[in-house]
Amino acid sequence: MGRSIINLLSPDNTYVVEVLQEDSEIIEDFLNRDCSKRERKSKTKSFNELKALDILPIRNAVVYPGTVMPLAIGRDKSKVLFKEVTPNESIIGLVTQKKSDTENPEFGDLYSVGTAASILKVIRLPQGAMHVIVHGVKRFKIVKPASTEPYLKAYIKLLDSKVRVTKKVKALIFNVRQNAQRVVSLSPNVPEEAAVLIENIDDPSSLADFLAANLNIEIHEKQKLLEELDSYQRLERISVVLANQLEVLEMSSKIQGKVRESIEKNQREYFLQEQLKAIQTELGKGDKKSEEIAELTERIKKAKMPKVVETEAFRELDRLSKTPLMSPDYSVIRTYLDWICQLPWAIETKDQLDIRKAERILNKDHYGLEKIKKRVLEFLAVRKLNPSGKSPILCFVGPPGVGKTSLGKSIARAMRRKFIRISLGGIRDEADIRGHRRTYIGALPGRVLQELRKCGAKNPVFMLDELDKIGADFRGDPASALLEVLDPEQNFSFTDHYLDQPFNLSHVMFIGTANYMEPVPPALRDRMEVIELPGYTELEKLNIAKKYLVPRQIKEHGLTKKQLTIKDEAVSEIITKYTREAGVRNLERLIASLCRAVATDVAKDQKRSATIGKRNLYKILGAAKFESELALRAGIAGVATGLAYTPVGGEILFIESARMPGKGKLQLTGQIGDVMKESAQAAFSILKANAKEMGMDQEQFATYDYHIHVPAGAVPKDGPSAGVAMFISLVSLVLDKFVRPDVAMTGEITLRGLVLPIGGLKEKILAAKQAGIKTVLLPARNKKDIAEVPAEAKKGLEFVFVKNVNQALKVALG
Repeated sequence: MGRSIINLLSPDNTYVVEVLQEDSEIIEDFLNRDCSKRERKSKTKSFNELKALDILPIRNAVVYPGTVMPLAIGRDKSKVLFKEVTPNESIIGLVTQKKSDTENPEFGDLYSVGTAASILKVIRLPQGAMHVIVHGVKRFKIVKPASTEPYLKAYIKLLDSKVRVTKKVKALIFNVRQNAQRVVSLSPNVPEEAAVLIENIDDPSSLADFLAANLNIEIHEKQKLLEELDSYQRLERISVVLANQLEVLEMSSKIQGKVRESIEKNQREYFLQEQLKAIQTELGKGDKKSEEIAELTERIKKAKMPKVVETEAFRELDRLSKTPLMSPDYSVIRTYLDWICQLPWAIETKDQLDIRKAERILNKDHYGLEKIKKRVLEFLAVRKLNPSGKSPILCFVGPPGVGKTSLGKSIARAMRRKFIRISLGGIRDEADIRGHRRTYIGALPGRVLQELRKCGAKNPVFMLDELDKIGADFRGDPASALLEVLDPEQNFSFTDHYLDQPFNLSHVMFIGTANYMEPVPPALRDRMEVIELPGYTELEKLNIAKKYLVPRQIKEHGLTKKQLTIKDEAVSEIITKYTREAGVRNLERLIASLCRAVATDVAKDQKRSATIGKRNLYKILGAAKFESELALRAGIAGVATGLAYTPVGGEILFIESARMPGKGKLQLTGQIGDVMKESAQAAFSILKANAKEMGMDQEQFATYDYHIHVPAGAVPKDGPSAGVAMFISLVSLVLDKFVRPDVAMTGEITLRGLVLPIGGLKEKILAAKQAGIKTVLLPARNKKDIAEVPAEAKKGLEFVFVKNVNQALKVALG
């Protein structure tokens, strides 16, 4: 039987030829080649008496009768098989694997129906590679395995296609041909010769096999077509697949036409992107951008944001879907949507409202601070009774090292909330709080929303550290930006410039900290409940060191309590002679120095343990750094001891006065501020106005110049509370009387001689006690505040409350 072969390249890269009538004679001659004459003449010979057929497993392909296909041979068993075959003479069975990743398939890994094929050509390549071209001849079914070594062999049964040409079959053939011709014309990779070949195939089975070999469908679908013996059923299945592919191709052609009309010729790249997008949309398949849009849609729904914000988010999402991937606006919108989805709009932690447990946690973490602990417990009690109440805005004010920041952490732990801390020291740009508008490149939300996103909850304890260190310049005033954040009546709709949508901050418990409140703007101060944390007394520092500092430093230095013991007398000595601070930071540093010294000896195996007492301090810490200066000031007229309050605690302040021949001028030195200068001028005016009553010669104010100096000239000083001390110093100088060295004073004065109240009372009293003062002159209007000073700080001190400067003179000068 002659062959008319036309080489074509199908979509799955297989070579196909014109399908001929199924030639069963070729395979039957081969199978019967070794049988006896008697067996060949027998009409009832058994199938099992035929010669077994060599089986070649193939993967990712199905060979049909009448098709020519190249095969790459790589398995060892397959190579052995092709060493024993002869091209154009040998017949092998081609059976598709069920799973393509099976390397050494057995009969159980193969489909049962395959195609018997003749070998047209064997091409041996260098390095042992081999390519084979086979021609499918006839279907067969594996009846039972014959052998598995050195390659697979099986007894087979030849299968005949069932076909009966009726009008219905002819109509189906006509329909399939029409669809196939249309597919060929719309497919750019299929040559025109395929249409001629399709038109010249009359046999239904051959036409079905030819089209099945060229259809771009899954392998298991192709295998089903191979196993289908009814040609009509096969053509029906192929007709459905052709119809689907034709619909896709026609839609693609239609889309191409529409896209081509909508863009310019010089926008080829844009055209390709739009074409791909349109095709994938019509097919219901999403690209990377579509996947992002779907993901963002789901995230927006899950965020449970307010309706207004959700509407804005979907509006931006719609803009994103219409923006090309390569556009700069795409990344801007995508980043904005990421931020808006990551904010905790509806996520919050559950408060622990067990008041007793919270009290235990606060007492465990901090010594003293009873006023603050009471305030926190009050808040928890109110929250327990009224869960929807507004959170207070607290502000802890006190010198460094008294535990403001660590107290915030304890509050968060007691309430079982998350803790956030941002330092406002040195911030000069309003955008750090409110964020930048999206029109700027690299714009981001402000620190408030950034930290809330990291926290992942909308009700944390939020500490704004160093409120008094905020700066301001041409970029705006960050303190003013905090007004909305810290106002319980406004922060439920806080609007960040970047987000441009209201975010509810009313569930956040804000806590501010500052060393002193003077630099804090009044409007911001008014929004907070200020709670002062005064410096610690000597006894409080001793207890803090015993309970917290010493155990912590021993642990951090790798020591145990058995290896190092620090006596209370040593700690007290460090407090009085090596540190002079309101907090305990320097105290902890010096305790760390003791631990390092012992750790060094233990590491050198010089000591196994050590006990540090008062006598050991000089060797480790050196000489004492502080001593009383009262002895240096005793017996000198014109020197008065004042009390001052600084951001790091209280201290004593010596006011020195001197006079020299001149014209009655007043000179002030010691780097003092304007307010302190005005206090000195007021004291000098009171002195001159009342000179006659105090028995002074008024002529001396015209013949002498007066000079007031405040030592430690490198340290800036300001404030009105040194007025009494300046007046006493001038009176002592003019009357040539000594001021009692054990008396210290504080208070603001008026031109009428009245003494006005002052602040920082506890810090000033602690400074006086450390300096060895015995009597403290205080304004009479501060008498009510003395109750808040710890009893230990007042022990050993005499307090004299004065209403005017005359009462102060009687006590100071005797």
